Amino acid sequence: MKTFALLPLVGALLLAGCATALPELPAQPAPPAQFKENAQWTTAAPAESRDRGEWWRAFGDPQLDALVQRAADANTGVREAAARLAQARAAVRSANAERLPQLALGASADRAAGANSAAGPAPFTLYQAGVQLAYEPDLFGRAGGRRDAASLDADARAALLQSTRLAVQAETAQAYLALRALDVEQALVRETVEAYAGTLRLTQRRHQAGDVAELDVVRVQAEVAATEAEALAIARQRAALEHALAVLVGDAASEFTLPAAEWTTALPVIPAGVPATVLARRPDVSAAQSSLLAAQARVGVAQAAWFPRLALTGQGGFASPELGDLLRWSARAWSVGALLSLPIFDGGRRQAGIEDARSQLDAALASYRGQVLVAFREVEDQLSALRLLHEQSLAQGRAVEAARRATTLSGTRYRNGLVSQLELLDAQRSELRNRRQALQVRAAQFQATVVLVRALGGDWGAAPRPVQVAGD
Repeated sequence: MKTFALLPLVGALLLAGCATALPELPAQPAPPAQFKENAQWTTAAPAESRDRGEWWRAFGDPQLDALVQRAADANTGVREAAARLAQARAAVRSANAERLPQLALGASADRAAGANSAAGPAPFTLYQAGVQLAYEPDLFGRAGGRRDAASLDADARAALLQSTRLAVQAETAQAYLALRALDVEQALVRETVEAYAGTLRLTQRRHQAGDVAELDVVRVQAEVAATEAEALAIARQRAALEHALAVLVGDAASEFTLPAAEWTTALPVIPAGVPATVLARRPDVSAAQSSLLAAQARVGVAQAAWFPRLALTGQGGFASPELGDLLRWSARAWSVGALLSLPIFDGGRRQAGIEDARSQLDAALASYRGQVLVAFREVEDQLSALRLLHEQSLAQGRAVEAARRATTLSGTRYRNGLVSQLELLDAQRSELRNRRQALQVRAAQFQATVVLVRALGGDWGAAPRPVQVAGD
């Protein structure tokens, strides 16, 4: 009879050798052999754990370096992501603890009475003290699957922390570079206002001398006022960027000030031959991959819920109706036990759990595929943007030189009375417009460079060289 009683336990142990089969994942988008915009770029080995590097130092701007460091230390988004990572790592430790025996000390005092008790119907007290041991062997990888899923979740959180840091670094750099571009643009507009003011004084003298009509004076006055209004609009945009920088570095907007300064930031060139490590190094892609694998592991955990569970318990200590005799050797007591359970019918709860896990896996798979495709697109976007912006900058430079020459010639001819005031104003407007457009193209080059660095996952692994300076 004892042999038959052990058959369920033996059967469970035999089934333990059958691992829970995890669902296979479909093929993912393959990395491109090269990017369209740069035929020399190739794919690289995975490097999700690689340091992202201090890529912002390639811009050669101490003020930018200081702001990025402040953001890394005090940004609230980075701190929140770090707390989420600590929470995920605590979950890993909790999942690991489920696979280990649980040992506890216990003591109790029970007061009872009853006809079936050893003391008869009279009330009595039973004191107990001892050690309890509980252990559930992981026969079908249920606890191991939970541990693996928790570990992968922690990996995803670590990657998301890196992604948050990279995003904050990039946003800080973009806001700072945009603010410095506005400083240069505002100085340019103020310079134009002074030029218009000189034209206004000249026109007023000519009006007093009777050479021109009052209409010419009014036209220049309107141009001066309109340009001053543009300068105020730029100041408003600058104030908003300064407030955004305050939030990024963890300061209150009312306590943060970044004075206007000369824009000497260098524009680095990402050299040809940098490997297209977008899949291997981008922390957001790495996080999506870890989340996908965690969802796959949870499908196995849900499937394992149908298999038997074996729980082993043990207890040893002392029990006595007299407190003074509790620790006597004669009061010792112990017990061991094993419980094997196999689910038969649960109203569909376990099957629903499997379906839920599979749906989460499908969602994680779609999210990962989408993240990969977005990564490809973002790199291609910025490579093409930098190429076209470089060509646009050259063309715009030619336009600035021509407009500047036209203003000089028109000014000379106007002072000599050879052309009307309208021709001079048109030339001045054209020069201002072209110089501002050239500056905006220059600012867009900086922004596209930062976005490309972010799309690549950080430092491109080569010593960058600043080749141009803003305002050159």
